[in-house]
Amino acid sequence: MSKANEKLKNDIKNLPDKPGVYQYFNKEGRLLYIGKAKSLKKRVKSYFRFSPHFCPAPNLSPRIFKMASEVDALEYIIVENENDALILENSLIKQLKPKYNILLRDDKTYPYIYINMSEEFPRFEITRKVIKGKNIKYFGPLSTAAKDILDSIYELFPLVQKKGCLNQKKACLFYQIKRCSAPCEGKISTKEYKNIVDEAKKYILDKKTLIKKLEAKMSRLSAELRFEEAAEIRDRIERISKSEIQSNIDLARVEDIDIFAVYSEKGKASIVRMFMREGRVISSSSNIIRYDDTKGFDVDEAYKRAILDFYSVDSPITSKKIITAHDFSDRKTVESFLSQKLGKKITISTPKKGNKLNLAKLAILNAKELLKKQSKEKDDILLQVMKLLKLENYPFRIEIFDNSHIKGSIPVGAMAVYENGKFKKNDYRHYNLSSKDEYSQMREILTKRCNSFSKNPPPDLWVIDGGETLRRLAQDILQSFGVDIDVVAISKEKIDAKAYRAKGKAKDLIYTKNELFRLQPTDKRLLFLQKLRDEAHRFAIKFHREQKLKADRRISILKAKGIGEAKLKKLLDYFGSFENIKSASFSDLCSIIDEKSAKNIKNADF
Repeated sequence: MSKANEKLKNDIKNLPDKPGVYQYFNKEGRLLYIGKAKSLKKRVKSYFRFSPHFCPAPNLSPRIFKMASEVDALEYIIVENENDALILENSLIKQLKPKYNILLRDDKTYPYIYINMSEEFPRFEITRKVIKGKNIKYFGPLSTAAKDILDSIYELFPLVQKKGCLNQKKACLFYQIKRCSAPCEGKISTKEYKNIVDEAKKYILDKKTLIKKLEAKMSRLSAELRFEEAAEIRDRIERISKSEIQSNIDLARVEDIDIFAVYSEKGKASIVRMFMREGRVISSSSNIIRYDDTKGFDVDEAYKRAILDFYSVDSPITSKKIITAHDFSDRKTVESFLSQKLGKKITISTPKKGNKLNLAKLAILNAKELLKKQSKEKDDILLQVMKLLKLENYPFRIEIFDNSHIKGSIPVGAMAVYENGKFKKNDYRHYNLSSKDEYSQMREILTKRCNSFSKNPPPDLWVIDGGETLRRLAQDILQSFGVDIDVVAISKEKIDAKAYRAKGKAKDLIYTKNELFRLQPTDKRLLFLQKLRDEAHRFAIKFHREQKLKADRRISILKAKGIGEAKLKKLLDYFGSFENIKSASFSDLCSIIDEKSAKNIKNADF
């Protein structure tokens, strides 16, 4: 037995019989796996056999056996109880992205439609968080089409259309076009208004009826030759239809149930969530996971991750019952944790008969169908890039980084995000930088991004605008944070020491951990990576221009106050930014420039 194996064996034997989280590392120090345990000693020992020689236990699944074969070192954290271990495990997996853990990207809040029935003339609204109030009614979660449903309700029913309407005390245009009953002028009683609200509630829950009503409106608009409005209704109908899984299952009683199903085959797995409210399936959401088929897939962990991720965010949870299509090993632990977290008894069960079993089967059927709809490998550009660059993970989410400056002045950084086949502009980030050279600027950008991993977990792939030096820098920064994700860099080909980007002849270079790729300018994989790089560059340039205009305005104001270029340079060199100059104390300013100029700066509005 090697010294490393002997040390690992002794470390395992000396583990405490306490709850905690364990981490496995390989010979290169790469994080392989994070797990939680009621007893660290018993759980970790179960991965290995100690006689006649130390090796992975033969009863492990192929995936976990392969992982255990790579383990070279072990670290652990002791916690108070198993619930705390579950919380810590989930948090660390999201932040550190271990090689053998299943990684999902569903830690988002879902929109709900809600209404506060305590109000005299209540309105329907959209929320992603719990609303304070004793008589709040929620409809959801709605994975898609929440706004389409809400817009439809306000078009079909004469409800108070805007928040401020009741304050006007006078009927407005909405009353004239029969979109509101004008409670502001007392033209409808609270009882009559409540009847309209109750009718609208039925349409939110019953999308089939809502769609029929919208189709009738679309036909009427078409007959009146109002084709653009009819087309808008048509598109809305399509979005609402896509948001619902059709179900003819009739439960014996009205119930709220969340249903989870996992299905895997040939290197792909799908996770489907269905949300039943008051006996109707009102919406669904899904994930696709790609995995190495030679390692296998852990269905147990997929269920645990899917449920924990969905309930990890504070949202208006209305269901106390969770159904899973398959039982999973940590079910009781997850059930106990959710009950404690949500402050009510949560049950997780796997039905064996009846309509609840039919619900689970429906979820599995949709999970299978989801895999069928996936693009063929030859059409999947992400899969092609993954295979070419030998990436560890399928790049579902990609973050692309670039920086911009003019001779070192007003340096800024930018991060663009590509996910689910499109750029996610709401997730873009820009950074004001203090570093002067490009290497230090990129280090500053990436370090800032890593510091935010606890709030926004790392992606599957980083793309850096630059060469091997910047790629290695990014890899080192990630390693210092304990995160192991794929990193590639793309740089412009240089001819005679000048970057060469002539149209149609851009032979950019792609750097990975082990290889340098020189693809033909027409190669779709190169064109895809260039598209990512160019979007980050566009975003960086846009932000730099905005900051430059702001800086020019500030310079003009300070010049008018008698602060010349020389003094301004001294101030910027010392304080680093206009914001720091503005917030500096009078005495600090006087240590750099004369007293009169310091007074002028304190009096300047810049």
